[in-house]
Amino acid sequence: MNPAKVETASSTLAAQVEKIVATTPVGDIHTHLYDPAFGQLLLLGIDDLLTYHYLVSEVFLYLEMPYEKFWKMTKTEQADHIWKNLFIDNSPVGEACRGVLTTLQKLGIDTSARDLKQARKFFAGENPDKYIDRVMEIANVSSITMTNPVFDDNERQRWLAAPEKVGGDPRFKAVLRIDPLLRDFPAAAKKTASWNYSVEPDPSAKTIEEARRFLRDWIDPQKAIHLAVSLPPDFRYPAAEGADATIRAGQTMLEKVVLPVCAEHNVPFAMMIGSYLRVNPDLREAGDMLGKSDVQSVVRLCRAFPQNRFFVTMLSRENQHELCVAARKFGNLMVFGCWWFLNNPSLIEEIERMRFELLNTSFIPQHSDARVLDQLIYKWDHSRRVIGKVLTDKYQDLAATGWPISKSDVERDVKKLLAENFTNFLLG
Repeated sequence: MNPAKVETASSTLAAQVEKIVATTPVGDIHTHLYDPAFGQLLLLGIDDLLTYHYLVSEVFLYLEMPYEKFWKMTKTEQADHIWKNLFIDNSPVGEACRGVLTTLQKLGIDTSARDLKQARKFFAGENPDKYIDRVMEIANVSSITMTNPVFDDNERQRWLAAPEKVGGDPRFKAVLRIDPLLRDFPAAAKKTASWNYSVEPDPSAKTIEEARRFLRDWIDPQKAIHLAVSLPPDFRYPAAEGADATIRAGQTMLEKVVLPVCAEHNVPFAMMIGSYLRVNPDLREAGDMLGKSDVQSVVRLCRAFPQNRFFVTMLSRENQHELCVAARKFGNLMVFGCWWFLNNPSLIEEIERMRFELLNTSFIPQHSDARVLDQLIYKWDHSRRVIGKVLTDKYQDLAATGWPISKSDVERDVKKLLAENFTNFLLG
């Protein structure tokens, strides 16, 4: 074939894939966003964008400042401090910095001005409810999956006070987050007992049944689409011989409470594995770290509980290949997203290439993990560009074998990747 024609066909395919990936609505499987009924739990605007924990940790790379001095600042002062040190005194080439600029640009704010006046004026006039629609339209996000930690007193009280309000926005889907139940059961038992459930630190038969009742009492009013937990890199299933009482109790809760209730309600269980919390406690939420996890623990869970469905993402780059291979072996395992410290273009590209090569189109390539509403804009813009690039390369590999790729083929595949793999796995 004429090389010029090959190049033209290649660029035409790339443009077509880019357009389809950009214009296909996405169902965001994991965020930390809230609907407006949650009040101040919904973060948005320039000050929240700039005080995102990624940028908080990065600002301390450039300037020696006592942590306590930073935390005594108001949010606006913190934002100004981060803007000066990360955007003005240094080029903002980091992904989290670039993300702020992409967001402002997509909202029509002039980033060349290099100040925050226009941005602050813009956000001051926004109505949160209407602004959600605008952000979702720009990001082309059709639904937002929340994270709803039932053991967080602030959030729990909002659900109890007005469940029809906080769970009533069709743009947002609830996920019941139950970390303490598995990570620190003695503390979870104490709290649950204070809520009139007969739960004790020793997981007796009565405690197991009461813990199941507790989950049932929250799944239904939340209309939770699945349950979720974040686990440390040293999570093991089954627990190591000689593990302490807290770890053993957590395993009992997983085996006897969480997974049976998920199966009973036909909802998946999401495991996000690989985070060490507060390795630098002075950084607060910005002080978390990652570590290599044990994929074989996931394999053993998938094998031991075939009636359950597992969404799984891992935080360490080193886990990605083994996790992909595990997903080839178990239909009840759905790999999703490039989580947290993996949410960088170079790593997303590497991971997505491997996933296409091992899993075809049977995975969920990305989630935003957004904590600030506006982040939906840049996280999906940046990720779509990478996904489109990788997918184009894979289609070109097919075309080189003589296999034609039609527009409808691309539309079908992209719809699966950005929406249907998630929704279909939810339904079972």
